[in-house]
Amino acid sequence: MRLVIARCSVDYSGRLNAHLPLATRLLVHKGDGSLLVHSDGGSYKPLNWMSPPCRLDVELPDDESAAAGVLEHWRVTHAKTGDALLVRIYEVLHDTSHELGIDPGLQKDGVEADLQRLLAEQVDVIGDGLTLVRREYPTAIGPVDLLLRDPAGGTIAVEVKRRGDIDGVEQLTRYLDLLARDPHLAPVTGVFAAQEIKPQAKVLAADRGIRCVTLDYEGMKGIESGAPRLF
Repeated sequence: MRLVIARCSVDYSGRLNAHLPLATRLLVHKGDGSLLVHSDGGSYKPLNWMSPPCRLDVELPDDESAAAGVLEHWRVTHAKTGDALLVRIYEVLHDTSHELGIDPGLQKDGVEADLQRLLAEQVDVIGDGLTLVRREYPTAIGPVDLLLRDPAGGTIAVEVKRRGDIDGVEQLTRYLDLLARDPHLAPVTGVFAAQEIKPQAKVLAADRGIRCVTLDYEGMKGIESGAPRLF
């Protein structure tokens, strides 16, 4: 990644035209080829940018630009659309390059895997007297997040989401249709469990005979494995 602080102007041409007049800005040229133009405000959002696939060419200015004080042109061209970003560099105040390596990616707290694990340890959140049969119960169309048994011997299939929408209800419906064909599991009911469930998903779930459960992730963390925690 190359970081350049420079006095520059920026012109974007293509599906729309935009102009940033001369000012001091941060130019970020990433390893994926993208270029981002930042000011000292506006939080994380760049003033202008070019996303990959694109190419950056550094050019000497023509006589007119050189006479106006331009040191070099940065021309970034998108490989598919032909859109172009022209950065006129008047003065370079800082220029460094850094090899960042491969990023492991963002690890979120409260992702579906965490919710599934916590719920497997606390099946009483779903209902009293339930026991866990298995996490990631395999089927021909994919694994069911949790498979539970109720005191009467019935089976409960649980689909766990951070944010529950119609697609999640449809997914659970397909699992239920398949599981109900197994005489060792029947009768099978479904529970759609999520931190947040959209109203349309609740309506569809009710129509399919699926019960919705809203999960309190913070509360579940506090009683993880049945042991109260101070943090």
